[in-house]
Amino acid sequence: MTTDGVYVYAIIRAGRRLPTGASGVGSPAAGLRMVCHRGVAAVVSQAPPNLRARRRDLLAHQDLLMRLSDQGPVLPMRFGMVAPDEETVRTQLAARENDHLAALEHLADGVEVNVKAFPAQNALGSLVAEDKNVRRLRDEARRRPGYEANVRLGEAIASALESRAAEAGRRVLRELTLQARAVAFGPEVQGCVLNVSFLVNRDDSDDFRSVAEKFAETHHDRLELRLAGPLPCYSFVSAPETSVRTAGV
Repeated sequence: MTTDGVYVYAIIRAGRRLPTGASGVGSPAAGLRMVCHRGVAAVVSQAPPNLRARRRDLLAHQDLLMRLSDQGPVLPMRFGMVAPDEETVRTQLAARENDHLAALEHLADGVEVNVKAFPAQNALGSLVAEDKNVRRLRDEARRRPGYEANVRLGEAIASALESRAAEAGRRVLRELTLQARAVAFGPEVQGCVLNVSFLVNRDDSDDFRSVAEKFAETHHDRLELRLAGPLPCYSFVSAPETSVRTAGV
């Protein structure tokens, strides 16, 4: 084993086979293997030197996780998780075996769908018709055009668009939560009024997307929805222990 360490892709149930022809990060692509402890196993490879978030490696990581999740539940690692050696991986598997098995059971037959909501960008007409304050500032800007009037109008429009989108985002959150097994709120994203991931039954993911897309169509004058998925269930897995580090990516 080299000093570059062991790259960790995921934790799965022991006894499973790796996808045929699958390979890992690096150039040339690293060969995959499993580190096992009783009922659980970590999918790993040799960590390439000077690992960075290159497109090829990001895609290789994601593709492997998707192929693994097609075969059964997976606890996915974020890109760039590296352990010092296999013994460290095995020690962590042993320390948290019961937790890992419970999480794998919880995620069985599940996929993640991420939903982001943004203010609608082509909704000025409906906004002016609905919002008295925006109409007033628009009329003032027309009567007395100038920099300050335009700034006040622009700020009012931006605030109103965001407020309407946020209200619609709360509604779509309630509606989609009814279609999901679990919900995880993501970090704030600039310009985004809602960033939420949903744990959805794999067989129900198409229906989930249909509900979201129908809502987006009905409320197109208030918000824009962007869906990503099905994805590995990143948002529903606890963070790894500190002895597994994130490479300098």
